[in-house]
Amino acid sequence: METKLALTLSDLWYVTPELILTGFAVLLMLLDLVLPRRASQYIVGWLTLVGLLVSGVFVVLLMSDLTRTDSGVVELLAGSYRVDDFGNLLKLVFLGASAFIVFSSLGAVKDEDVPIKSEMYSLVLPATLGAMVMSSSGDLITLFVGLELLSITSYILVGVRKKNKLSSEAAFKYFVTGGTASAFILYGMSFLYGITGSTNLAQIRVNLGSAIENSEALLYISFFLMLAGFAAKLALAPFHAWSPDVYQGAPTPVTTFLAVVAKGAAFAMLYRIFINSANLVPAGESFLQQDVFLGLGILAAAAMIVGTAGALRQRNFKRLLALSGVANAGILLTPLALGFADIHTSMFSEFIYYLVAYAFMNIGAFTVLLIVTRDSGNETVSGFAGLYHRAPWTAGAMTVLLCSLAGLPITGGFFGKLFILFSTIQTKTYWLAAIMLVTTIVSYAVYFSIIRQMYMRSGATDSRLKLTVPATITIWLCTAATLVLGFLPVPILNWINDLFSIPVDFLVR
Repeated sequence: METKLALTLSDLWYVTPELILTGFAVLLMLLDLVLPRRASQYIVGWLTLVGLLVSGVFVVLLMSDLTRTDSGVVELLAGSYRVDDFGNLLKLVFLGASAFIVFSSLGAVKDEDVPIKSEMYSLVLPATLGAMVMSSSGDLITLFVGLELLSITSYILVGVRKKNKLSSEAAFKYFVTGGTASAFILYGMSFLYGITGSTNLAQIRVNLGSAIENSEALLYISFFLMLAGFAAKLALAPFHAWSPDVYQGAPTPVTTFLAVVAKGAAFAMLYRIFINSANLVPAGESFLQQDVFLGLGILAAAAMIVGTAGALRQRNFKRLLALSGVANAGILLTPLALGFADIHTSMFSEFIYYLVAYAFMNIGAFTVLLIVTRDSGNETVSGFAGLYHRAPWTAGAMTVLLCSLAGLPITGGFFGKLFILFSTIQTKTYWLAAIMLVTTIVSYAVYFSIIRQMYMRSGATDSRLKLTVPATITIWLCTAATLVLGFLPVPILNWINDLFSIPVDFLVR
């Protein structure tokens, strides 16, 4: 493994994707100051998309470059920043999702809804940069810096609908709950640093043995403070109450970003910290590992139950998908809650497979909502009434996406849930498997209520639904990707398993 104690010019190659986003973010903010407002709305949007795509290309090049190193990992700044396949795969998810979100919104967001769209587009870049830093950090400090970069830009993004009271209220609620969650995480980190004497994850792992002997109670406080903070960031029940209001108040592209990129980045940080610390506490010396992962399992179960039950009562589509996101966050947490052992070494492949499937089906569904809302101004489930008669192909694509959210064959959502369900049975965590199975079946009522509106209810108008070209392309690419994940699950999962190694890519050394 190559470890760099200081960042040199030659090392900048390994952070090229991050530098590209930084450069584009600065450039776009300067362009926005000099360009006429009407021109900047479109130019900044397209340049944002270019920046995301160029950064993604360099991530792919770095993945190829890592195969030629001895260990497959490069550490920079004394291990504070890692370039490994765990981070690189997640970076591709974040960059790809952000690119789809920006592309789908071009020409689809009304001026009266977001008066200055260039602000929204230019802020996507630093937010995505924060997510990338979170996925590649090997130190508590750099992890928290990435978290705050993502969080602060997200607070602003939620409030860009400046003339909308719901947006202002959502931004305030998100700022308060997000700030509180960050405080819990930072407080837990400070205990962990005080007990182990280091912020580096590798050194923390080394020092955990002596820390257990001398300060076991403080370690409990540390991990459960961080657990509460991450639960709030991820909208896991019972820390989820903010998400329906924030999702409803934010512009639809921003809501999609929060549902996919912000959630995925928080999971990346959670996996990094807990796998490199709590999961490696010597089992014979303390019950800490058992209790922390039991807490994760309880949070996952509560999220699935509360999210699914809450979605049954929702009529606003954004609030419905917010509570659907709560339930899906519980599913995404399940592989971590099971821990890893000789019988469960596919934790990351299960997580990344379902995260990719979750990203495609959410981006596609939110894009359909964006178009429906742009046409009718109706964000409720009834706004989809008669969609089959107004846009039959779009209704068909939406049906596939909703079936994936429900976990029906043959879609990416089905196999993503199935792989995680098999792991719960394999590790004999039958209670979590039962909850996951029951909540998935109950969720059919949520998603089929929307399908019923599209095919079996008449809408307020029979006129053709006006689709923008970028939105149409996004919907069909997401639908196609969802089907590909459903038809080729084993090859995709095997590719992830072959690429990823727990000792190399997960454990900071």
